[in-house]
Amino acid sequence: MDTFFQWISYIIDNSGLSMLRGARNTLIISFVATILGCLIGFVIGIVQTIPTNKNDHAIKKFLLRLIRVALGVYVEVFRGTPMMAQAFFIFFGSALLFNINMSMWFAAFFIVSINTGAYMSETVRGGILSIDPGQTEGAKAIGMTHYQTMTSVILPQALRNIMPQISNNLIINIKDTCVLSSIGIVELMYASRGAAGANYRYFETFTLTMIMYLAMTLFFSRLLRVIEKKMEGELNYDLATHDTLAHTSGMYNYPMKEGKR
Repeated sequence: MDTFFQWISYIIDNSGLSMLRGARNTLIISFVATILGCLIGFVIGIVQTIPTNKNDHAIKKFLLRLIRVALGVYVEVFRGTPMMAQAFFIFFGSALLFNINMSMWFAAFFIVSINTGAYMSETVRGGILSIDPGQTEGAKAIGMTHYQTMTSVILPQALRNIMPQISNNLIINIKDTCVLSSIGIVELMYASRGAAGANYRYFETFTLTMIMYLAMTLFFSRLLRVIEKKMEGELNYDLATHDTLAHTSGMYNYPMKEGKR
């Protein structure tokens, strides 16, 4: 075998199954961690936007401030350090300091989830603040609590606004799970390194790996873009009304009498 494509075919025949299993694990970790990270981000985003006023008890203000400081430290630490360093610190540090031996799957989900949650928390906070404050005031005017306002009024609109960033985080996680191979997680990069070591054909093996990563990211980026468009809804709407005199679009034109303009 002398040609590039012959080696590619050979690698697919001999190591293709293990690489596909690695790609499957990559997708599972990415999807689960993105969902968990989004949940973490939404919780932190809601906590960071809890309003306070002069009438609140001092203990409530103190506890809320303390929680916000702790969450702020978490966000800055995990946004300001690389995921590979976080993986080493969490996986080996938990065993050394607390005698906690994480399973490979738990470690993968935990590491990627908390990393994603740190980024998503700022995204959610920005999405919440992007909603017109008048909607929050209107919800409070009709007696809704902060929780009800968030879940029924603000978050549905914020979710639509931050959907592109959620899609972006999923694509990033598909690629960044490769750092988990450094702690023994069997994902696509780990399987690719094994295939390259067995065949001593690194260029051909990692060319195939790049194609697999590209195929996954392109497919899901297009799929999520379709979901984004569905969430935007129709461009034009007719006003729903029970008034028999009103036109279905919400407008009614009264005919002008003769001699009047």
